[in-house]
Amino acid sequence: MKILVSACLLGENCKYNGKNNFNSLVAELANSFEIIPICPEVFGGLTTPRLPSEINGEFVINEAGVDVTYEFNKGANLALQIALKENIKYAILKEKSPSCGVNKIYDGNFNGTLLTGKGITCQLLEKNGIKCYNENEIDLLLVDLK
Repeated sequence: MKILVSACLLGENCKYNGKNNFNSLVAELANSFEIIPICPEVFGGLTTPRLPSEINGEFVINEAGVDVTYEFNKGANLALQIALKENIKYAILKEKSPSCGVNKIYDGNFNGTLLTGKGITCQLLEKNGIKCYNENEIDLLLVDLK
């Protein structure tokens, strides 16, 4: 079985600050599943490093006030194309990310406030029948796979 995974969780330095969010439990899934890494923000043409971005209403805005909604949507669509081509049904995505957040995202004010919500890529994947989990929900994924 193939699982779509945020590349930063696998140690790829594609996070906005040029670093990663390596998670050993996520990486261990490669022992049992075929992992397909994605970084929608990079797919959308954003550089690494880049200014942090947050969802503000209908738009994704970076810290300098620049609208990067187009790049986020482009990256989400490319991630979806990969998922559909690979017949992927499950994804593990980075929580709090404006692309990949599964349950929580920042509120758009760049003050560290979280709210209930989903990132652009998570929304699109789920709309197309792909079940998304964050890096702290691996146990839930494994239950669903049984």
